[in-house]
Amino acid sequence: MVKTFTNKPLVIGVTALNAVDSPGPGVAVIRALREGLDRELRIIGLSYESLEPGVYLHDLVDKTYQIPYPSAGAEALAERLQYIHSKEDIDIIIPNFDAELYNFIKISPQLRIMGIHTFLPTHEALEARDKVNLTKFGKKYKLVVPQDLVIHKADDLKKAAEELDYPLVVKGKYYEAYVCHNLELAQKAFYQLSAKWGTPIIVQQFIKGTEINIAALGDGEGNCISIIPMRKLYITDKGKAWAGITIEDNDLLELARQFTKATNWRGGFELEIMRDNNGKLYIMEVNPRFPAWIYLSAGAGQNQPAALTKLALGENVKPFEEYQVGKMFIRYAWDHITDVSEFQQLSAFGEL
Repeated sequence: MVKTFTNKPLVIGVTALNAVDSPGPGVAVIRALREGLDRELRIIGLSYESLEPGVYLHDLVDKTYQIPYPSAGAEALAERLQYIHSKEDIDIIIPNFDAELYNFIKISPQLRIMGIHTFLPTHEALEARDKVNLTKFGKKYKLVVPQDLVIHKADDLKKAAEELDYPLVVKGKYYEAYVCHNLELAQKAFYQLSAKWGTPIIVQQFIKGTEINIAALGDGEGNCISIIPMRKLYITDKGKAWAGITIEDNDLLELARQFTKATNWRGGFELEIMRDNNGKLYIMEVNPRFPAWIYLSAGAGQNQPAALTKLALGENVKPFEEYQVGKMFIRYAWDHITDVSEFQQLSAFGEL
């Protein structure tokens, strides 16, 4: 069903407004929406923390409401969104954090009854590509993935090293990864990641090569609406791309199509790829949402957040056929000045 609108702005809720050294995708998604949709927009920020920088960027975000942490459960999220919807008459919500997707998918039928659209994968698809299931996923769909072990105790690291050898990649349940060259470093990474994200911890075979990321958008019927491959040019100590460039490579496009067809993926996703010295493509991770560098898709001629919005509204969106190769992004930081009263208002009342 295609939703029709009168003169009212299109109201879109967006999460992941943290624009720090390990940024969330929210600010980039909003920039793409404002450039790619030829209608008036009202952007509602949905934040977890009072110090998420996107909250205070009023040229991008019109109003912000705090929402409960994913650990509070789906019912608490639905209740809070119902309140926000009563104030804002939201048309679409685009969640951008891995950890929040389970709850958003669970309540999507309730949101639809309220009149709020989403465009999200199924719980089955979300679970299948999880880091802890990546090996099984690769075997099932004939996709090349590194060897890994899922562990719950630091004592298991020694066994992992015997099987996979050093260096090891020690990964958190949701985010962050460390390349470890000995047992001491692996144990340190285990304790840091388990304290922050909980267990299990994933210990993965290290693949030496070129890091490539693919941002893509699936229509839920096995088709790719958009595919943008990007090679990292500058990588932070947390493994995040701080600069990158769009590249032309049919093997990468075909890999994204293969993943989308196998999973019937609905929504945005990112494939983290390592191309080894023999040209073999390994899927290191599958992120079930837009990446933080998604604004590059708009710059390269395939505005994925805008396309997802149209799909969520039931509009017919044809697959993009071309994108601009050689488009670069370079991330930067600047000091945004605001007043403490804004921080106090959001902290005290949960909205700004």
